[in-house]
Amino acid sequence: QVQLMESGGGLVEPGGSLRLSCTASGVSLRDYAVGWFRQAPGKEREVVACISNSDGRTFYEDFVVGRFTIAKDNTKGTAYLQMNGLKPEDTAVYYCECAGPFNYWGQGTQVTVSS
Repeated sequence: QVQLMESGGGLVEPGGSLRLSCTASGVSLRDYAVGWFRQAPGKEREVVACISNSDGRTFYEDFVVGRFTIAKDNTKGTAYLQMNGLKPEDTAVYYCECAGPFNYWGQGTQVTVSS
């Protein structure tokens, strides 16, 4: 049984940092690209960043360029999203997705940026 578990969310003040983790079980991250997505209340889910399974190439949406960093540790079966310079508009539930032979989603972790 494949499971993805996000963690690391919470409440942070504007300008603060959080590191999200996505831990996979039942699947090897070596075989999967990983994406981080987010969904704010009343809005559609949107992609934030992705990392490939083969050469580690990364992609970032413009609104996080220079602030967020995606990484993947295949040996630990964990992907990360380091978020710096957080803004109130980053408030959302953050999800990770493994995309490969099959696609899997985690349950999400809440990130709230507020003073």
